Amino acid sequence: MSELVPLQPVEYLVLGHVAEDLTPSGVQLGGTVSYAALTARALGMSVGIVTSVGKDAPLKVLEGIQIINIPTERSTIFENVKTENGRKQTLHHQAALINFEHVPQAWRNAPVVHLAPIAQEVDSKLAEQFPASLVGVTPQGWMRGWDENGKVFATAWENSEQVLRRAGGVVMSIEDINRDLELVESMAHQTRVLCLTEGELGSVLHWNGDRRRFRAPVMTEVDSTGAGDIFAAAFFVRLNQTRDPWEAARFATNLAAHSVTRVGLNGIPTREEIESCLMEVLS
Repeated sequence: MSELVPLQPVEYLVLGHVAEDLTPSGVQLGGTVSYAALTARALGMSVGIVTSVGKDAPLKVLEGIQIINIPTERSTIFENVKTENGRKQTLHHQAALINFEHVPQAWRNAPVVHLAPIAQEVDSKLAEQFPASLVGVTPQGWMRGWDENGKVFATAWENSEQVLRRAGGVVMSIEDINRDLELVESMAHQTRVLCLTEGELGSVLHWNGDRRRFRAPVMTEVDSTGAGDIFAAAFFVRLNQTRDPWEAARFATNLAAHSVTRVGLNGIPTREEIESCLMEVLS
């Protein structure tokens, strides 16, 4: 969308790269932004995206969502290959970087602002520039580095204290931190609310010095891609609505579990799943 078109205010603003994922079946739309934006919309939120994506990216699935696109020659392109030793990830291209100047005035007071880097593309100073918003953070893209061949590896999260201090909620996976639970404990003491997702085991929420586990319902897994991003969006939306991190974590854990029964973006929650999970947490 061009900024020449009048922008409508949004309730859920997500910043980060929409990715093009190379898969054996072709190019698929991916990235936290894609999964989170579609989940927030399914939950009834008006959504805006600030991203940088190439003109040939398959954006049709995001049709109806307002998008500010920072011009770039090519999208951020990832290739993921499953091996016996885990996932091998390669970054083939990184699109343009995102900073506060790219956020339109009409969106700067969005109730929820989700910082969703996947390749070091989001300026960490953004965490401090939305004082009226619940700032939700999924920091995986700040915890990735890559070599000259694009091989992705885990790296230390620079300026983490700055982001953690301002964040209203942080969601990360156990893979993001290489299963370093001491690191999670340390981060939990630096921020308001931190939730660690553990796949089929569910999630662990840290809040006010307390820690609570939420078990995921048993599902037949087809594809876990995007489950963590769906969890994050559901958690941030519900946290903003209720101000109850325990309830938000339970709801997000249950809802994300349903997503693994379908492939890719087909795992975005359905109305029936949302209503069922809401009934479970409210019962």
